[in-house]
Amino acid sequence: MIQLTINGSKQSLDIDPGMPLLWALRDHMGLTGTKFGCGIAQCGSCTIHLDGEPVRSCITPASEAIGKQITTIEGLKSPSGKAVQAAWRELEVVQCGYCQSGQIMSAAALLERKSKPTDAEIDAAMQGNLCRCATYVRIRAAIKAAANKSV
Repeated sequence: MIQLTINGSKQSLDIDPGMPLLWALRDHMGLTGTKFGCGIAQCGSCTIHLDGEPVRSCITPASEAIGKQITTIEGLKSPSGKAVQAAWRELEVVQCGYCQSGQIMSAAALLERKSKPTDAEIDAAMQGNLCRCATYVRIRAAIKAAANKSV
């Protein structure tokens, strides 16, 4: 049994501490907004926040999250997170949508660190978040729009 704090709520999970957080969240908590993409931390679909930092949950053992705050797309309530989500809707970023929770989590973490990121900073922060529909132009535009709203 391990204790995890997920979206602000303490949870006791009867899981192997080595289980990837992705499966603990999806299979044991029912939080299916975090997606399985590649399983090797290359696509970013599984991105969550661990103490505010974006991490790939497909390769992060649950034991690494003990004593830390886990935030999933379902629990993203920060001002920058809300601004990113609103910009995503307003600019109709989503095409197929599969990668978008990971994209949003990475973008929200960026805006928490840097309120007015440059194109280069956006590119660096979003590197490793792949979009098979290639909505990268809309993603960057939404991050900039969110930055203007969250100020």
